[in-house]
Amino acid sequence: MVIITLRLIRNFEYRSIKTIPIRDVDTSLTVSSLITRVLDQDLKSIAGIPPPFRTHPYDTLKISHQAGSFKANDIVINLEGDEELILSGEKTLDECGVVAETELSFFVMDQYLKYKSNPEKKW
Repeated sequence: MVIITLRLIRNFEYRSIKTIPIRDVDTSLTVSSLITRVLDQDLKSIAGIPPPFRTHPYDTLKISHQAGSFKANDIVINLEGDEELILSGEKTLDECGVVAETELSFFVMDQYLKYKSNPEKKW
């Protein structure tokens, strides 16, 4: 069991981000199982998450940072390495390279693709 940090990205352009710790994550879980757990349990039970972040339709996880490695220059999300860093639904977290203290971005893929095509910040 590990602790991961989840970056809830509600809006890329306005940098609307909330960071929360997720405890007791079994790395043998599939990515889709983790998404279901976060949406059904963690977002509802962790105190301090504003309602707009609780009800946002998140659907994609991407590795933002791992302990001992580099951080991206973009404050919102790393726009590079999608093939390696976006987690595939049926793989386990172990297979995707998720370890203790990994920071994952949780967002809506359509919004990410729009932001990636024109990474403009409005605030």
